[in-house]
Amino acid sequence: MRIPYTGPLPPPIIVPRNANTTTGAISALTKFLFAPSTPRLSPAARTHAHTVLLTGAGVSVASGLADYRGTAGTYTLNKTYRPIYYNEFIFNHEARKRYWARSFLGWTNLHKARPNNAHLAIRELGKQGLVSTVITQNVDSFHPIAHPDLPTVELHGYLRSLVCIHCGNHLPRKDFQQSLSKLNPQWAAFLAEILETGALDSEHPDERRKRGLKTNPDGDVDVPGAPYTTFKYPACPACLASPPILSDGSRSIVELDANGAWSPRSTAGVLKPAVVMFGESIAAEIKTAAEEAVDNASKILVIGSSLATYSAWRLVKRAKERSMPIGVLNLGGVRGEESFYGKSNIGNDGSLGVRCSESADKILPLVVRNFELTATTG
Repeated sequence: MRIPYTGPLPPPIIVPRNANTTTGAISALTKFLFAPSTPRLSPAARTHAHTVLLTGAGVSVASGLADYRGTAGTYTLNKTYRPIYYNEFIFNHEARKRYWARSFLGWTNLHKARPNNAHLAIRELGKQGLVSTVITQNVDSFHPIAHPDLPTVELHGYLRSLVCIHCGNHLPRKDFQQSLSKLNPQWAAFLAEILETGALDSEHPDERRKRGLKTNPDGDVDVPGAPYTTFKYPACPACLASPPILSDGSRSIVELDANGAWSPRSTAGVLKPAVVMFGESIAAEIKTAAEEAVDNASKILVIGSSLATYSAWRLVKRAKERSMPIGVLNLGGVRGEESFYGKSNIGNDGSLGVRCSESADKILPLVVRNFELTATTG
């Protein structure tokens, strides 16, 4: 995944003009989803009268998770924040200690969080046959939990599992959390303390900062000045039981230190979250699945994403090149949105394209209700 676009985003372009109110946005989104395939599509594409959704961090904010570029997002409030990069994680033992310590602190609340009304509304849209597939940039697993019968392409992976970078073994994240607790009793006591105070439950960033905590997307909690270098993490159990053969043909070394943690003397056995880190390539089969989801739909609706990552932006670009109507439901600006609509605002009631700046968890349930009323009245 490429480094995200960090330039200033333009103010939202509201399309159609009456979508600048909640009532107008509901009407425009309903017409966008309900509209038949546009004649501008090829005859083959017009046979797929479904919408593909592309969702981002904004759709999970109502579940209590941090986003990147919202009014209380990490990039808005913490200008110095930078996520870990793939090569750092792979080659730097100290970087892994820091990553796992911060993930250890953030995992409990991420694990307790649940899908919100936006996810549930998407499930209903799928049941109505209006949505064919969801492509999500999120790694919180809320989409497959909320709508298991509606296909989800997890573009950037998921946090519910870990994968060994040497043998490919998968391990549930909840089991890994238990291992981290056993290896780091002082950190576990600190986590219990901050959970007891409710510091991680506060949705007000000022309250978290008073307690010295910085919460970031994807279950990352930073405690400035914390002794990250003391943190320990386990080795891959599969590699420990049977050290794999390395690319040079030699047998790897997988050792534990005196505390039972992965030893830096090891040449294998490193577990990584099953997410696509910045600087890491998206698996070919996932890229293909996302592209096919776009190609097999008649329109695309972006929800809760500023399209700052190229992996997401290129999918909307692909839809644009195929003359598919584009919809965006996102608070604040979106990368390149000025190129999405052109003259579609002239005489457009939302059927040819829609751009709303509303909260997904508030607006989507109302869109579902409006669609049901429209379908009932014919």
